[in-house]
Amino acid sequence: MSIKQPVLEDACGTAQFGLFYSEHHGWLHNWLRRKLGCTHNAADVAQDTFLRILASRDALLGIREPRAFLTTTAKRLLLDRARRQTIEQAYLAELALAAETIAGHPSPEDVLAAVQALEQIGAALQAVSAKAREAFLMHYLDGQTHASIAGHLGVSTRMVQKYLAQCLLQCCRVRDSHL
Repeated sequence: MSIKQPVLEDACGTAQFGLFYSEHHGWLHNWLRRKLGCTHNAADVAQDTFLRILASRDALLGIREPRAFLTTTAKRLLLDRARRQTIEQAYLAELALAAETIAGHPSPEDVLAAVQALEQIGAALQAVSAKAREAFLMHYLDGQTHASIAGHLGVSTRMVQKYLAQCLLQCCRVRDSHL
């Protein structure tokens, strides 16, 4: 049993394509260069155009207007390229957005440091009076003013300042003991 090798191009087809290429490549390259404004992109699209024609069977048979055929093929390639670039840009934009989103999240080390700091603050607040602890939480968590805290606790603003100072000093002591 003999296996036949597929014939990709016969000598006549190769010669015909070579002639077609030499007659029209310069014109197509110049047309694309004017359209694209870049000789390198024009060379790429011209090459792709001739490759597409070469890949299609019997592409050169019956072509009455070779330049119209070439421009139509090149325009389709340009559309394919534009679509691909649009998809690539959208994909890159999504990647950039994902990177920004990920960058906005704290690292595990930062989370651990924050948890440890909160535990230290909690330990420090356990060592002060209930009114001092409440004044600290109202001021630093709720953002209340000294006057509103004083009114709520039934003490003077000066006493609120003392409570806050006591809490901050205790926080410093706890922090220093953990260093």
